[in-house]
Amino acid sequence: MILVTGATGNIGRALVKELQAFGAGPLRGLTRDTMRAAFPDGVEAVEGDLARTASLKPALEGVRSLFLVSRMGSDADILDAAAQAGVEHVVLVSSITVETHPHLGPADENLAVERLLKDSGMAWTILRPTQFASNALWWAEVIREHGTVRVPYAEVGLPTIHPADIASVARVALTEPGHRGRTYALTGPERITARQQVGAIAAVLGREVPFAEISRQEAHRQMATFLGDEAADAVLDVTGGDVNDELLTVRDTVPRIIGSPARTFHQWVSENAAAFA
Repeated sequence: MILVTGATGNIGRALVKELQAFGAGPLRGLTRDTMRAAFPDGVEAVEGDLARTASLKPALEGVRSLFLVSRMGSDADILDAAAQAGVEHVVLVSSITVETHPHLGPADENLAVERLLKDSGMAWTILRPTQFASNALWWAEVIREHGTVRVPYAEVGLPTIHPADIASVARVALTEPGHRGRTYALTGPERITARQQVGAIAAVLGREVPFAEISRQEAHRQMATFLGDEAADAVLDVTGGDVNDELLTVRDTVPRIIGSPARTFHQWVSENAAAFA
């Protein structure tokens, strides 16, 4: 039995569909609302909340492999509950910043979760993706309202990854041999700037999307209201303020593991155009 946590999220939704399509066997999707989950036929929807570890006990019964996105609850308690339930293998989504920006607070928190998993006694596979293509959804409301997308570091290109590629790598790690005890840094197939991302959205929508570059200070004021000062600074560092060669490197990990080219940002936009229309 495989349990996918965050099964209605950007990665989890794609992973559930892919596991089902590949005939991965008994499969559960964890969700806070089973009535709205809309999983494929044959996928068992189970109710639970990573922020309430006690709620996970029924979902973990009989599970041997677990897909987990870190920092959605008490990871120490979640991993302890998984180990006590007899889970044998955990595929953990961490962050590439663990290796590119280890001095940042969020990266240190992700590294702490990785260490907890390695010390848990369960087999592990760690995925460290770069910036998600789905982060562009931050602009969706502004674009729908025909406003101006305002971002800092407009010309910094990052190897943005399609969440479905993270899901594809997770599917392989969960179902095929040779991936336990491995850590994978995951990127998209090319660097793409914020300006190019907005241009791609405009092209799919068939209309102009106004764009303006703003200062780090202005961006920080906006982001700190919902992320807090430290997290806002961390996001701004890794999206342009403190980039390095390791963060900018386009890696072949995704195509090497899944056996097909990594998906582009343009593909993600084409698949999610309705969010911006």
